[in-house]
Amino acid sequence: MASPISKSLISVLIALFLISSSFASSDVPFIVAHKKASLKRLKSGAERVSVSVDIYNQGTSTAYDVSLTDDSWPQDKFDVISGNISQSWERLDAGGILSHSFELDAKVKGMFHGSPALITFRIPTKAALQEAYSTPMLPLDVLAEKPTENKLELAKRLLAKYGSQISVISIIVLFVYLITSPSKSAAKGSKKKR
Repeated sequence: MASPISKSLISVLIALFLISSSFASSDVPFIVAHKKASLKRLKSGAERVSVSVDIYNQGTSTAYDVSLTDDSWPQDKFDVISGNISQSWERLDAGGILSHSFELDAKVKGMFHGSPALITFRIPTKAALQEAYSTPMLPLDVLAEKPTENKLELAKRLLAKYGSQISVISIIVLFVYLITSPSKSAAKGSKKKR
């Protein structure tokens, strides 16, 4: 016969299994967001930052009143050129994707570390708004001095890096060419015998 401790342990495990399976099968949205930012140098010496945020619903139900806010761009360092730093949608269906992008004009030189964007959404079964955050973006070196590289320096670096491989390949190609091409003396000898 089983001891009272083992019976209670088994009943607790069964209860936990039933509770976890009910949570696993519940219909909830699961929001995943990816934030990207890239720099674009203009001819005038100014630099633009293109930001895009993709929001995915990996859950099994629809998220309602989806709202994106990306206020990690201080107004003393960036001006919004096109688009908005916030956007709202009525819904995001299960398996759906929403995208938002905007462009900023950089005013200050230096490294910039932006924070993740905030996504809020509503689930019909819960009264409180739910929150999700996007992935953090890589640091941006805004208005950095990019050294112009001269073509001779680039050729020297490539030759130093790949010179030995180029010479080995050249020797192999020359060897194959010499073996496969008929020699001129053999061609002359065959003509004389006729």
